Amino acid sequence: MARKGPDFAAPVRRILVALLVLVLLAVFLFWKIDSPRAERMRAVFIDRFVPSFEWVMTPVTKLSRMVAGFQSYSRLYEQNQELRRELQKMSGWKEAAVQLEQENAKLLAQNNVRIDPALTFISGVVMTDSGTAFRQSVLLNVGGRDGVLDGWAAMDGLGLVGRISGVGDQTSRVMLLTDPSSRIPVTIQPSGQRALLGGDNTALPVLEFIESPENVRPGDRVISSGDGGVFPPGLLVGQVAQASDGRLRVRLAADYGRLEFLRVLRSHPAEQLSDTSLLIPPPPAEFIGPPLPDLQELNRAREEAAAANRPSDD
Repeated sequence: MARKGPDFAAPVRRILVALLVLVLLAVFLFWKIDSPRAERMRAVFIDRFVPSFEWVMTPVTKLSRMVAGFQSYSRLYEQNQELRRELQKMSGWKEAAVQLEQENAKLLAQNNVRIDPALTFISGVVMTDSGTAFRQSVLLNVGGRDGVLDGWAAMDGLGLVGRISGVGDQTSRVMLLTDPSSRIPVTIQPSGQRALLGGDNTALPVLEFIESPENVRPGDRVISSGDGGVFPPGLLVGQVAQASDGRLRVRLAADYGRLEFLRVLRSHPAEQLSDTSLLIPPPPAEFIGPPLPDLQELNRAREEAAAANRPSDD
């Protein structure tokens, strides 16, 4: 059996490690010496050897620049997405502003139109919120003594809130648009599509039975249509919004989180005209043929003829 020769690798490694430790310790001590001569030697060493190590730092510098560029790209992407969302919101507000501008122009052109004097309102304070999982309503401190009638519309400072669904002597109940039993006809502008707004116990009621859904866009203005005589036409309801499930809903203009004061609109049904003769007299009937003689002259002629034919007393 052959014998192995002496192993010189282990002693050599130990010697090299010891020399490396001594060199590092010497460099450490040399770097810590507080002496002008040592400071000059350190400066000469740095000027001589450090620039030659620039190629070692180049990959690190490139990598740090790549990381900084990627972080900057991430920030730019987030800002781009935020700007896209803001642009979408601004597009909806722009459409609403254009619609309001058109409506304002029409009103300015028709400033001599007589406004219905019956469409006044009475203000009331919200006493309590009786909303439950199956009913959404509030109570007002106005009732029958104030002339409130069942079915009248209630609004806050901007949009439609609901309708009167119960009247007492001093209080009345307002059924909100979010109530599951609430159904009102609405008009979607500017397309003019008719639909039915139904509550489902959520903050965004559902638009149902839309004539042409492809003509409706998120951000379109929703107002009451006045069909069926439920509400006066033209009352602001809100804006169209598309839910995550793809259904079209309405973001209500009324601030349901701060219902303190409500306006109850006094609306009366329009007068039905059943007999036009009360307003416009019928035209006189035209006689076809020669004109008739005067009745007075005809009676006078008859009296003269009777007197002439009467025998005399002689």
